[in-house]
Amino acid sequence: MEHGSLEDSSASTFSIAEEDHTLANSVRFVLNQDPRVAFCGYSIPHPADNKVNIRVQTTGDPAKDVFKDALQDLIVMCQHVRGTFDNAVVDHRSNISAQQMDIDSNSQGCGTISKRLYQMLTSAPHSIDKTN
Repeated sequence: MEHGSLEDSSASTFSIAEEDHTLANSVRFVLNQDPRVAFCGYSIPHPADNKVNIRVQTTGDPAKDVFKDALQDLIVMCQHVRGTFDNAVVDHRSNISAQQMDIDSNSQGCGTISKRLYQMLTSAPHSIDKTN
């Protein structure tokens, strides 16, 4: 819900229900990157309320339009982060599978052993202390 002046569309407060610092701080960050924004801040009226108030003052453009653009930019950022994360998970899983297959083939029928144990057994020279 938007609260603002009918005479000055460049300053408004937007109340968003069922939200907290997570969304409010993200929106504030994106808004403050916009050169059309003169001021942006948010508050939570009461800790028991799941509501945030985001105050936006622009250099002249309607605050509602700038706020809407910021929300769209935030959606694009979140989609990019999600896509990057999903790709990293796929890459990680495929690397784990390739490493596990390499370990399995090098263990010569001894069953699956952990990568760390395999590296310890194959990389360091082994010596047997016969004094004990």
